[in-house]
Amino acid sequence: MKPSKQFWDKIADKYARDPVSDPEIYQRKLDITREYLSVDMRVFEFGCGTGSTALYHAPAVAEIDAVDISENMIAIARRKAADQAIDNVNFREGDVETLSSGAEQYDVVMAHSILHLVKNRKHVLDTVYRVLKPGGVFITSTACLSDFSFYIRAAIPVMQLLGKAPYVGYFTQKQLTGELAETGFSIAHQWCPGKNKAAFIIARKDG
Repeated sequence: MKPSKQFWDKIADKYARDPVSDPEIYQRKLDITREYLSVDMRVFEFGCGTGSTALYHAPAVAEIDAVDISENMIAIARRKAADQAIDNVNFREGDVETLSSGAEQYDVVMAHSILHLVKNRKHVLDTVYRVLKPGGVFITSTACLSDFSFYIRAAIPVMQLLGKAPYVGYFTQKQLTGELAETGFSIAHQWCPGKNKAAFIIARKDG
């Protein structure tokens, strides 16, 4: 079992119980995302957690494929989908490598609170670009930790030693938008609510 998978399996129940840290910011991101969705679209989300974002957007699209490395997270997401009688979200255990085959499959790819947790970010962005249809969009909310305060950055290694934080990568919002541009994306929208907040970015695959 991968350490990161073990970490997320262990905290899945607590993750599901904890309230959203800033509901107004979260809702604004949801509202902006809806502007890019339509009822004929096929969507992919990786790092979907317990499925809240996918389930919120489900009524606005045709189908969502949503994956997470944690089987416990996926189990919770499936229960929530059943409770809400939502049947157009396909939750399954996996990661971005689930997209290793095929191209131009999706109108939208979402990745929230996940890009700073992957070690092979360039490969992930290349994969996302490949599976998007021309004109498709990549929507991500990412903690660009190199822009965060020194105190948060200093606390992370301590939390990791205590088993309370997984692997994280450090980069700035400027670096991330640069990597997206190098991959071939154009930035359609970006917003950071403030210091120590995740950057919300929408990047379009031109074509």
